[in-house]
Amino acid sequence: MIMMYLVLIYGLLLGSFYNVVGIRVPQKKSIVAPRSACPHCGHELKAWELIPVVSYFLVRGKCSSCRTPISPIYPIMEALTGFLFAFAYWKVGLSAELLVALLLISLLVIISISDLHFMLIPDRILLWFASFFLVTHIWFSWIPWLDSFIGAAVGFILLLLIAIISKGGMGGGDIKLYAVIGFVLGWKLTLLSFMLASAFGAVVGVILMTFRKASRKQAVPFGPFISLGVLVAYFNGEDLIFWYVTYFM
Repeated sequence: MIMMYLVLIYGLLLGSFYNVVGIRVPQKKSIVAPRSACPHCGHELKAWELIPVVSYFLVRGKCSSCRTPISPIYPIMEALTGFLFAFAYWKVGLSAELLVALLLISLLVIISISDLHFMLIPDRILLWFASFFLVTHIWFSWIPWLDSFIGAAVGFILLLLIAIISKGGMGGGDIKLYAVIGFVLGWKLTLLSFMLASAFGAVVGVILMTFRKASRKQAVPFGPFISLGVLVAYFNGEDLIFWYVTYFM
């Protein structure tokens, strides 16, 4: 139990850092300097203003200097990262696969932040994580190599075809992201994750249009839906496939 709390705290701290990465990398800024500051007045955040989740409530969701509202995305992504890290530990335990799970969660959190803010998934982030996954796969194989390479090809080709057919309806970042995801998941779970992501996106899209929060032609970041679909497929994909085959085939 103590280990789970440590993983949770570790996730919260990294979640704060991932906010920085997801916002600065698309702007081609350094992720180590300068120190975090209010984007409106330039107020440099003090240590007590950098406590994950807690600081947001301490300043009541506003800059302590200029009182400009702070986006709730920051504490949400910090809390979500902590929760997902703890959940991953609960699912796979203290094992080599936990490293893969934490790397995958980290990638998905960062690209979701980037996509929500800029509608962009930077190549730099994808290349870094692709390298990490490759090294990890060399260290230990969580799925067969052939399955990884087929998964990467399936993920890339599937979204490329959708982008061509929809004439730009799928961004280049999404296409390259799914190549990395396919390498991690293998081809079966990659297909399942995309089906889930599409379903989640469709449901949210209908809800937004129903309440007139978005129009049919308005672009919506697909990265968060991909992330949700991938996480469900990664942690519960085999059970979902077994359930489908058992009751519908």
